[in-house]
Amino acid sequence: MADIKRKTLSLTSGKHLKLYGSSLAISKSLEIGEGYAPNIFSFTEDLTGGKELGKVTNPYKLDKEDLMELADFNIQLWMNLKANLRKYSIDSPKIFNLEAGK
Repeated sequence: MADIKRKTLSLTSGKHLKLYGSSLAISKSLEIGEGYAPNIFSFTEDLTGGKELGKVTNPYKLDKEDLMELADFNIQLWMNLKANLRKYSIDSPKIFNLEAGK
């Protein structure tokens, strides 16, 4: 199974992809890229040396249901990509939802 450690994405094939950040993202057009700006929901370390471990950053005040919906949306996009990879050749532009990017 794929894993990200020290800004490197390791795949079971033995390939290693160097990342700028520590996360991947998928767009509505099913294009894959890095989503390295943690600006929606993230963890911020406590660098003051206090007892607190850190804090959750949630600038849009998303609740549990909002985050579950966001997770479902992204899972569906990844499932759509898998379905299109099975249906079309890996070199076919038909893999992507080109209308979704507009």
